[in-house]
Amino acid sequence: MKHPLALALAVALIATVPGLAHNAQAQAPQAAKTDKAVTNAPSTSNPFFQQSPLPLQFPQFDKIKDSDFAPAFDRGMADQIKEIDAIANNPEAPTFDNTIVAMERSGQILSRSVSTFFNLTGTDTNPTRENLQQEYAPKLSAHRDAISLNPKLFARIKALYEKRDTLGLDAEGVRLIERYHADFVRAGANLTEAQKTRVKAINSELAELGAKFSKNVLAEVKDSAIVVDTKEELAGLSDERIAAAAEAAKARKLEGKYLLTLLNTTGQPPETDLTNRALREKLHKTSVARGSRGNAYDNTAIVSKVVALRAERAKMMGFPNYAAFVLDDETAKTPEAVNNMLGQLAPAAVANAKREAADLQAMIDKEQAAKGEKSFQLEPWDWAFYAEKVRKEKFAFDEAQLKPYFEMKNVLENGVFYAAGQLYGLKFKQRTDLPLYRDDVTAYDVFDANGKQLAIFIADMYARDSKRGGAWMNSYVDQSELFGTLPVVANHLNIPKPPAGKPTLMTWDEVTTMFHEFGHALHGMFSNVKYPYFSGTSVPRDFVEFPSQVNEMWADWPSVLANYAKHYQTGEAMPKELLDKVLAASKFNQGFTTTEYLGAAMLDQNYHQIGDASKVPAPKDVMAFETASLKKDGIFYPPVPPRYRTPYFSHIMGGYAAGYYAYIWSEVLDANTVEWIKQHGGLTRENGDRFRATLLSRGGSKDALQLFRDFSGHDPQIQPLLERRGLTAPAAPAKGSKE
Repeated sequence: MKHPLALALAVALIATVPGLAHNAQAQAPQAAKTDKAVTNAPSTSNPFFQQSPLPLQFPQFDKIKDSDFAPAFDRGMADQIKEIDAIANNPEAPTFDNTIVAMERSGQILSRSVSTFFNLTGTDTNPTRENLQQEYAPKLSAHRDAISLNPKLFARIKALYEKRDTLGLDAEGVRLIERYHADFVRAGANLTEAQKTRVKAINSELAELGAKFSKNVLAEVKDSAIVVDTKEELAGLSDERIAAAAEAAKARKLEGKYLLTLLNTTGQPPETDLTNRALREKLHKTSVARGSRGNAYDNTAIVSKVVALRAERAKMMGFPNYAAFVLDDETAKTPEAVNNMLGQLAPAAVANAKREAADLQAMIDKEQAAKGEKSFQLEPWDWAFYAEKVRKEKFAFDEAQLKPYFEMKNVLENGVFYAAGQLYGLKFKQRTDLPLYRDDVTAYDVFDANGKQLAIFIADMYARDSKRGGAWMNSYVDQSELFGTLPVVANHLNIPKPPAGKPTLMTWDEVTTMFHEFGHALHGMFSNVKYPYFSGTSVPRDFVEFPSQVNEMWADWPSVLANYAKHYQTGEAMPKELLDKVLAASKFNQGFTTTEYLGAAMLDQNYHQIGDASKVPAPKDVMAFETASLKKDGIFYPPVPPRYRTPYFSHIMGGYAAGYYAYIWSEVLDANTVEWIKQHGGLTRENGDRFRATLLSRGGSKDALQLFRDFSGHDPQIQPLLERRGLTAPAAPAKGSKE
């Protein structure tokens, strides 16, 4: 079980981390004062007080009650504080075993309960869990601070750090000391007592604000759902989607009406198909207004406060701004390196987006002329709708033609799993005997090429009101030689659930997302390290997306596609000419895709490159700051708003603060790796075994960029990414991508 302090010394806002919630855990210091119904569960029945007896310590979801969490947190915190005090006050001289390894072993009850709780709040929350999250976030933060700001404990770590190369340890042991020392320094161990007191207060407030932000985002998604009165208004949507909208309305007691629920992104899926322009406009404007409407769920003041607190804390740590603080521990190292890369991509992306917009405008003009009506200017709510029309015209296909070939379970088992079998020799077998938290979630045993069990994989693919938006991987149990544990990992998507009895047919984007998330799962399942700290995906944020992006390449690999792209009714293979069109269209709309992403990534940097809050105060009007930032960076283009606007940009309220650039930074590594694999034979066991041995199995036990070099034999280059995205090459090489 991964030690929670090692997981989250710098992460207080656990529940707000989207995209990759694999190992974000936090901790807290003292017993909570909560509702009696929550705290009075008998201790003997609490499933967190001992290891799960299920295979691989699989969580006992059938026995876990919401009332178990608070007692488990309280006892887990109390137990770990005792363990830490024993380490810090040990009269014996510090050794690797009695200090570092002892810390790795501490907090097991807390680790079990916290990881399960925050995984469930992401995938299946409820009011009780939301209240617990809000209450415990600052306490978890304070518990973390009580450990990381313990002067006696740090003195022992520092003593070991200073003589780490003379202790006779292997490379992983030396690195473990270095990482603990760095984590404690970054948490404030070298600060004065007055500064430590202030840092504790900041961390507590940030945790509380982050939990509230997360709760508001989910509430706004629910509150902003669009009620539609008639079926006719939904013209263009498939029968299945209309039926789903009717069921969603019925669930909210809106009989005879239809409900368009929102995802936590700026763009909304129905915008692609709705012929009703007024409804598209309403959907878009409702989406972008979330969190800034001045209601009870308004997040703008929270963002402003968080930005100011982060800047203040960074200054105390000796950094000019929060971005510099964060990036110092990433592969990018400096804000200048990130600005350099994003700045080189932005002009090409916007130029491409404007060329794409011209094609869309031409389509609008042509259609309006054919109807004898006045044309109109392209707006954000028109983009997806007319992009699909242009796609059909240019490539003679649309998404509706593809979906019958992408039935969800078939894609998973005969696509995703098949590719993993061909590349790594893995085999999968569905289990029906393990308890799960929802009846539409599945679990699989994963067996290695030698027939031994490697892991258990949980597949949670459907969207639900209790689930946050996006797609992510997380871990319930992490691999560790120290504890003798094997991984239990989960993938989460947000595929709309069809009406009962109907097949789940996926879009191409959903298919590639499934392959992407399974790349994270492989990273967790292949972990082969000794210490929990380094397990699985415990790597820098700007590296963690790299292996998952590489795994996307198998989605359209000919032999893989041929194995799963089959019509759900007839079993017929997808026609080659249709596949050829899909591949030919792979660079279509990349100007839009890159521009909306860069808008969010550069906005993130602008917020976190604000310096000393006393000299450059955090923006009071964050929406005005957002617009000014986009204009300053040359990424402001009204038809293509950022993928996430500030009040619902959950990434930057959690683990991706000053780190949303990581996706494209990782894609530089990914594009290089894909080229290497293609040049060395593609889908072969030899390539898979090399990728696994040199990179996927190493977790965080070695410098991240060195892992890339170990696999590829060279430093990363930006050109493969530019070619993949159909962007114009920059005038100078991207220095930041090689640091």
